[in-house]
Order: sequence, then structure tokens, then C-alpha cells
Amino acid sequence: MGRAAASVSARQDAGGVSAVTVERPIVAISQARLNSTRLPGKVLKPILGRPLLWWHLTRLKRARLLDAVVVATTEAPGSDPIAQIAEELGIAVHRGSEHDVLARFAGAAAAAGAATILRVTSDCPLIDPELIDRVIETYLAHRPATEYVSLDIGCFPRGLDSEIFSRAALDAALAESDDPFEHEHVTPFIWRRPARFGLRQVGGTTAPSPYRLCVDEADDLALVTRIIETLAPHRPEFTWRDCVALLDADPGLAAINAHIRQHPTP
Repeated sequence: MGRAAASVSARQDAGGVSAVTVERPIVAISQARLNSTRLPGKVLKPILGRPLLWWHLTRLKRARLLDAVVVATTEAPGSDPIAQIAEELGIAVHRGSEHDVLARFAGAAAAAGAATILRVTSDCPLIDPELIDRVIETYLAHRPATEYVSLDIGCFPRGLDSEIFSRAALDAALAESDDPFEHEHVTPFIWRRPARFGLRQVGGTTAPSPYRLCVDEADDLALVTRIIETLAPHRPEFTWRDCVALLDADPGLAAINAHIRQHPTP
């Protein structure tokens, strides 16, 4: 992580056009809990002797344009192992409501002094720092008209998801929304209002990917375990392209979780 962009400023470029850079710090907030209904305790499942959450966080920390990473977990004592893993990696932890995830995120952003928030979920152990930087770069390039950018999961494998938004947009969501769905999923208040927040997506240049690299069920875990066991010993900083190339070359591997369907978002 590094401060690769300037602090907040508004300046005149050589052509006299105002160029605006985004407020910093840019803080990644990863939501993590243990009581998943489909695969309880999934973020603690071991892969090559490390918990799934360790893989997620160490990959997340490699993004160049992040200033900090925070884990937002629950106040329940059962979340103590999540906090311990994060703290051992030097990552701050914010604990808040189990069910009001929007309030938990807003609390984490306030505690970190974040001006811009990148949201990820901890069940994505193959999250890719290069794609995170692309999402951040797109956001920076289109400020202030754009307050929300996401990775287009129609173009990339599920499990590489990230979305970035302004602190002002997050605070507006918390202050104005009384919709339980918007409080459970953090960003629907923002992306339901495109005219207000100026939405953008980062797309790919290839056909939509059929692969799932997130962990919702046991077969998802089996697949990402095989990917990490294959790639990490020889190339610790493997990329999302390495994952896709591995699955393209081995249809049997890709078939492990091909039957799982993502739960639709209303």
C-alpha cells in the first residue's frame, strides 16, 4: 500500500481546465463474520496452513493505491479470531453491528478517518491487487462527477469484486436510508441512485468469465484451495490472470464449483 496519488486538491492544468484529485486516505474496508449460513466459519478455513482470511488480506495489502486496510467485523465474541488474524498482519479492526453492515462500515470509515472507501468481502481469497488499483484509478480519473465505481463482474470472475465510493456517499446512505436491504448490503442506496452519485464500472476486454473465485459453499472452498496449492508455492504473487489460465487449461478443475449459482441481488 502507498500514497501513490496526491492529497485532496483542485488545480488548474496547463489548458486551464480544473483537474480534481480525490480526498485521501483511501481505505479498503473488508467485511468479515463467522456465521455464514452456507459455510459457517469459512474465513477461518485453512489453505496451505493459513486461514482463508489471511490470503484475502495479504493480497489486498498489495494494492498500490490503498492507504490503509481495515477489517469490519462484529461485536460478537465469536469474531475474536477474525480480529486476531487482522491484528497479526498489522491491520486495524473495527467491530460493529452484525446485521446493520452499513452502520458497521460507516463506523469503520470514521474510525480510520477515511475520505474514500473501497469495499471488499472477506470470502474472496483470490482478490487481485491489480484490479483493485484499476478500480481506484477509474474513480480518481472521473472525480468529482463520479462517486461510485465497481468492477464489472459480468466481465471478470466472481470473487474479484470491489467497489469504491466517497465518504460523503456512505454518510448519506447511513443518514437517509431506512431500508433494511440497504443496511444489510452497504451500497444499494448509492447504486440505486445513479443520477445522484454518477456511477461507473470497470469492464474487461474479453468475453464474460464463467468462473467463481469466491467462497460461499464447500465446493467453492475446494476450488480456491486447489488454485492456491497449485500457484502459490511457485509464484506467491500470482494474479487473477494466472487463476483464469489455470482453469482454462484444466476443465476438470473448473468443474468443481461450476454447478453453484450466485444468489441474486434484488
